[in-house]
Amino acid sequence: MEQINIFDHASHIMNAVKSGVLLTAKADGKVNTMAISWGMIGIEWNKPVFITFVRDSRFTKEFIDKTGVFTVNIPTDATDPEFMRKVIGYCGSRSGRDTDKAADMGFTLVDGITVDSPAIKEIPLTLECKVIYKQKQDPFALDESNKARFYGDGDIHTAYYGEIVNSYII
Repeated sequence: MEQINIFDHASHIMNAVKSGVLLTAKADGKVNTMAISWGMIGIEWNKPVFITFVRDSRFTKEFIDKTGVFTVNIPTDATDPEFMRKVIGYCGSRSGRDTDKAADMGFTLVDGITVDSPAIKEIPLTLECKVIYKQKQDPFALDESNKARFYGDGDIHTAYYGEIVNSYII
């Protein structure tokens, strides 16, 4: 594994997030991964953070709430874009309650170095994150257009601020 400085890769990471990356968590010996396209990199409390937003209904949210850790799995320039479209389509349209998405996709899971959530060899740029803050979005604080567009069903997001405790390319 090649250790990286996330800020040297910030532009690549954020461009990948726009297209879709995976958020992976592990609890009670089970792994679940989900597609995300909302997130940001920053500095909070003098720590590098990845902030992601997970809906209350998502199975992965249960894992993060239980363990307080997750990984973000990001393709590199060497990752086939068609493969990533297939991955994001599959992992974004199925629940881990019903299927093992990592097994279905044939992912090679690699134990995290610092956290107990795996990296994915086929999606090699990995951010290992430890939750240092979380906050459920307040539906009354949303502007009406976003509330109508994204939360008509009332399924609100929780923002997870994950301190990036390790970052590398497999």
